Amino acid sequence: MKGMTHYRWTICIMMFLALTINYLDRQVLSLTWDEFIKPEFHWDESHYGLVTATFSIVYAIGMLFAGRIIDWLGTKRGYLWSIGIWSAGACLHALCGVATEWHVGLSDKAQLMAATGDMAVMIATYSMYFFLLARCVLAIGESGYFPVAVKVTAEYFPKRDRAFATSIFNAGASIGALVAPLSIPYLAKFWGWEWAFVIIGALGFVWMGFWVFMYAPPSQSRFVNQAELDYIEQDKRLEADLVKNPTEEKEMPFLQCFRYRQTWAFALGKFMTDGVWWFFLFWTPSYLNTQFGIKMTEGLGSAMIFVLYAITMLSIYGGKLPTIFINRTGSNPYAARMKAMLIFAFVPLIVLFAQPLGTVSPWFSVIIIGIGCAAHQSWSANIYTTVSDMFPRSAVATVTGIGGMAGGLSSMLMQMTAGQLFVYADEVQLAFMGFVGKPAGYFIIFCVCSVAYLLGWIIMKSLVPRYKLIEVE
Repeated sequence: MKGMTHYRWTICIMMFLALTINYLDRQVLSLTWDEFIKPEFHWDESHYGLVTATFSIVYAIGMLFAGRIIDWLGTKRGYLWSIGIWSAGACLHALCGVATEWHVGLSDKAQLMAATGDMAVMIATYSMYFFLLARCVLAIGESGYFPVAVKVTAEYFPKRDRAFATSIFNAGASIGALVAPLSIPYLAKFWGWEWAFVIIGALGFVWMGFWVFMYAPPSQSRFVNQAELDYIEQDKRLEADLVKNPTEEKEMPFLQCFRYRQTWAFALGKFMTDGVWWFFLFWTPSYLNTQFGIKMTEGLGSAMIFVLYAITMLSIYGGKLPTIFINRTGSNPYAARMKAMLIFAFVPLIVLFAQPLGTVSPWFSVIIIGIGCAAHQSWSANIYTTVSDMFPRSAVATVTGIGGMAGGLSSMLMQMTAGQLFVYADEVQLAFMGFVGKPAGYFIIFCVCSVAYLLGWIIMKSLVPRYKLIEVE
């Protein structure tokens, strides 16, 4: 008898590479604004905070509609449209400098940097608007990634393997964030920050070429044999007694999704925690420069960001933990995932020590933040999988989009609050727990980040205390 093929893992690797590119595109701004964009366009933290917050809100709104569009387009076309739009948006950032020069009537970068007074204010304002436009296009494209990735995972993996598969492709976020400081600052330094956006953005178009030829639903793929298809579809047999019409796949109306506690549990879990990850993603390079004077174009800065996201790679094992619980105890997928998520919710409490121990060595701050980020990615791999555990495949992308919107709103609030807080703390020399100025502002945000996951878990468990499959009526 012919052995089972394992093409589902090839698809998983493709999703991993897509998310790696996604996070490279997302990181270009955070790794270039402090050293290149800030002095050229006369920005401060409030400008950067508004740009990142706008990205977050557009991403959030996009997620709400992206899920529905992905359910309509299907996974193959959905991925192509998503990556095509965000890659174009990434490249569009490179034109912001030229557009600013044209709009304010200056001819080159040197004149922008030398401007003072009202001209400097005008340059900061108009350049911010141009970056906002490019950032919005990027956000619209990126908003489709997780709805389509979670839907592909539901198509290609049985429930017992979904969290592990999700943790593998979700590790692309860590790899992208890990590779970014080793490449982007040096592209910006030697070729100009504009080329950093163009080169990284072009990677998405390369990925699209492979996806066109490699992807098809498992039942239609020439690379998936019957043995693997039977393994992928094992849940249909296991769930036959739990739903009335297990073979009938009905479409769930959009508004009906909001009737279920499972939707609200997922959305509120994302709202409580996504802002934490995005804060560390967008602000850690600036934090190292502000707090310790460590620049990303220096070897030490690159090494620290590399170590931080290398630690985050531990999250791959976080996706495996529910499978271990299922195999050892026979518990249902939701119970196993919530047990694992409770463990991951306690880990970020260590972030409370990032600022105090940073006075000893900045490496302590980096390592502690890395551990907190690893816990987030482990949490994230599992919270996404709760959707495909309980909702029919026809609604997976839609519900994922609803939760993604909540996460994007969380990020917007975090970015806006952080940007304004850091400027305010610096102006009034705010004191908090022995720290003064911007360090005090960072400590306040770290305290919020540390408890967010426990609060999120409590809310989710209160709304959905036990496993229940959703059937479209």
